[in-house]
Amino acid sequence: MIIGAIEAGGTKFICGVGNEEGEILDRISFPTETPEETLQQAVAYFKDTGVEAIGIGSFGPLNMDFSSPLYGHVTTTPKRGWGGFDFVGYMKRHFPVPVGFDTDVNAAAFGEVKWGAAQGSDSCVYYTIGTGVGVGVYAEGRLVHGLVHPEGGHVLTRRHAEDVFEGLCPYHGDCLEGLAAGPAIEKRWGVKGSALPADHPAWEMEAYYLGQAIAGVVLLLSPKRVILGGGVMHREQLFSLIRKEVRQALNGYVAAPEILEAMDTYIVPPGLGDHAGLCGALALGIEALQGPAQNI
Repeated sequence: MIIGAIEAGGTKFICGVGNEEGEILDRISFPTETPEETLQQAVAYFKDTGVEAIGIGSFGPLNMDFSSPLYGHVTTTPKRGWGGFDFVGYMKRHFPVPVGFDTDVNAAAFGEVKWGAAQGSDSCVYYTIGTGVGVGVYAEGRLVHGLVHPEGGHVLTRRHAEDVFEGLCPYHGDCLEGLAAGPAIEKRWGVKGSALPADHPAWEMEAYYLGQAIAGVVLLLSPKRVILGGGVMHREQLFSLIRKEVRQALNGYVAAPEILEAMDTYIVPPGLGDHAGLCGALALGIEALQGPAQNI
């Protein structure tokens, strides 16, 4: 099978073709501009590939309600021209094949379940911490949508005792994304996170916020693995700091060996690295072709 995959980010689009084994055979990337400017490039890329299905993992928020006439639309994003855009409909007009559609972080979680760090598991939570903070949830063998879809990047956390930064989220100010996303790190400290040394206090503070959020997810959803991706998590020292914060926040309450004894294999980086999103989009395309049971 030849399956098309789109990892639609707010800054960059990545398109690729792959097969049912999860192998990405070719890929291309280009900046995210207006829908017409961006998707004309995607259509041109897929035009002669003979794709049998296309999977899309997209920035959002998205309409994921199959019963809604607006299913497949981007909704309230501030990204210029994308609010209300019929993403799935546009691709179907050009390619009359099955189209799988989900959030970019749900796609990444799905890719990790199929071929990555959560392979074989029936549950995981995937965080991406970069320009924003997104959370994808795979529970009891299905991607979770619910009323809209999980927006765990906007949960509220306790403020660090030494943090006077007001937060950067235009909706909530000091939610998790407003305090812990890459732009918040840069705004708080005056330089990009990549320029800060490993022993800078920024990382203890970052781990404090992410650790609280992850502890909350463990208590609420009880996932069998937590995967942390995105540009901020390229700072590998964060993993040990975050595990410490999660352990302290849970304080022995969750009496599972994975928490008490094996945190190093419970909170982990993506097995697919920076390719989790595109591989997840590929998995969505395969699922669409095979005719999935309706997700949660």
